[in-house]
Amino acid sequence: MKNNIEKKFREIPTPFYYYDLDVLNETCRKVKEESEKSDFSIHYAVKANANPRILGIIESYGFGADCVSYNEIERALQCGFSPKDIVFAGVGKTDREIESALKARISCFNCESIAEIEVIDSIAGRLEMNATIALRINPYIEAHTHKYITTGIAESKFGISTWELKDVLERIATLGNVTLDGIHFHIGSQITLMSVFKSLCSRVNELQEWFSSQNIDLKSINLGGGLGIDYNNPDRAPDFDEYFSLIRELIRIRPGQKIHLEPGRSIVAQCGSLITKVLYIKKGSNTTFAVVDAGMTDLIRPALYQAHHEIQNLSSDGKTAKYDVVGPICESSDTFAKFIELPETSRGDILAIRSAGAYGEIMASRYNLRDLPGAVFSDEL
Repeated sequence: MKNNIEKKFREIPTPFYYYDLDVLNETCRKVKEESEKSDFSIHYAVKANANPRILGIIESYGFGADCVSYNEIERALQCGFSPKDIVFAGVGKTDREIESALKARISCFNCESIAEIEVIDSIAGRLEMNATIALRINPYIEAHTHKYITTGIAESKFGISTWELKDVLERIATLGNVTLDGIHFHIGSQITLMSVFKSLCSRVNELQEWFSSQNIDLKSINLGGGLGIDYNNPDRAPDFDEYFSLIRELIRIRPGQKIHLEPGRSIVAQCGSLITKVLYIKKGSNTTFAVVDAGMTDLIRPALYQAHHEIQNLSSDGKTAKYDVVGPICESSDTFAKFIELPETSRGDILAIRSAGAYGEIMASRYNLRDLPGAVFSDEL
């Protein structure tokens, strides 16, 4: 990333998010190419990054949007996404959000309980509309990822349990304002083991057989997202070839069915970096601290998930030393990395915290009344 870009970064107040649009476009091209081989429908998970410029580029590739709040739906519409390509997920949709989404004429509600389906039916009836729904099913599959982003196991709050599916279908049959279109899954995020997706495909095939035994014709199968990236190698692209090939080979698609996928992190994570300046070098009893002007308010993943992000010193090529890279927030968890090797680092050096394009800017907060960082794009430098 160095290549004289550090000099340009010095002219911009830090911290800020830097987005390499060449990386984003190449990733989108690859996803489009692989998905079109089997006519898969892609819905970008807006929760990963909702920067309007980023969304506009993603929409230009013909992808839809996967949203988990009405505000995300509204942002997607503002950025050019068609309502017919927007799906609305989430375990706690409010009445206002449901009504707004119905009026926006989105494609589908991914529903997570009988209670939610009844509310959608009631609101749709009041509006004299019909709501297309899919059932988000909890397939009880361990995603082998961080417990905070595992969503398909028995103790998860997400999805409809398989044991209650018959009751769900019986209740839907009594409702006049909802139409069941398909089934939806999402078992977790930052999944790096392809065996997890193999298990999901097997479970989907089993459930297809069950729905068929109930004389239910499913038009859509939404496998959610979750494909991870290599945080240790920020320039290495996700393995889209293997991921899409696996789904093509293992899912038994029935006539007239459409497969939907909802990648988020794997599309945007590697195009973004958090750029920060070293404020102080502070000697501790057992370590040396590099205190930077970015904090957990700007990238919460290390504090929340103990997540690893590669950190590069763009200013120094000196001999390496060990540092704890920490922020200014009044929390001990405000630490980006412990005891990592960096070139000899000094006050004023510019650091890049890589793979921050997903769950960086979107999760930023104003804790300690800090300013929100700005966004800088590669074509602006």
